[in-house]
Amino acid sequence: MFLFLSKLIPLFFYPMGAAWLLLIVALGLWWINSKWTPAAIGGALMILFLSGNAWTTNWLAQSLEWQNIPKTELPTADAIVVLGGGTRSQAYPRPDVDFTDAGDRVWYGANLYRSGKAPKIIVSGGRIAWKGGGTPESEDLTKILVRLGVPQQDIIPEGNSFNTRDNAVNVKEILQARNFKRILLVTSAMHMPRSMAIFKHLGIDAIAAPTDYRISQLELDEPNSRTEAAILSFFPSEDCFSLTTQAIREYIGIFVYKLRGWL
Repeated sequence: MFLFLSKLIPLFFYPMGAAWLLLIVALGLWWINSKWTPAAIGGALMILFLSGNAWTTNWLAQSLEWQNIPKTELPTADAIVVLGGGTRSQAYPRPDVDFTDAGDRVWYGANLYRSGKAPKIIVSGGRIAWKGGGTPESEDLTKILVRLGVPQQDIIPEGNSFNTRDNAVNVKEILQARNFKRILLVTSAMHMPRSMAIFKHLGIDAIAAPTDYRISQLELDEPNSRTEAAILSFFPSEDCFSLTTQAIREYIGIFVYKLRGWL
């Protein structure tokens, strides 16, 4: 039940969900001829504007993504842990496993392995049956890593995780069983603050190896680069809505995990 509620309740705090609720309220207020109708509509428009312009999006995303930028070269470790969330299962009409925006995770994990940063890669991620289903992400990640030149025997799949807490708990069991002490943790930069907090809370010696940066200095400079860019950045866009929603999802996740004592 917690897993379902953790997916359902936050929907009403995301920009589109919150705006949708306010518009439903506005419709009801209009039906009873309430003077508060314009306020509800205005609130929905304000949410859409604030969450859809580049300045808000860049600020929110950067506040998460830039927390764990490595200050020096990554050290060696006993294993590289790649968290799921970057693939879609092969299913008709897809000819093969697809990458999502977070697909950089598996690519970066393979690069770290080829650079000699660790002799093993642990891939962690399952699939929620009522949320698309398909093969566990650990299987998809394993298939891709092998194609990227990582030997099958150096990949340790873990396919029973359905959230970041599961990732950390299940990976810890693997580390203890194999006497691994230190890991390089690979996940999206925006997801890294929550991930590192969970792994550290469980006593895992994890070093952040973030990838999939959505906000670089280029994105920060773009709205202020020229008048044309500033005008376009002022208007809400689909990309900004998506990125703002991802950032809010992470902050909600951090808040809920703290309430549950997981951080």
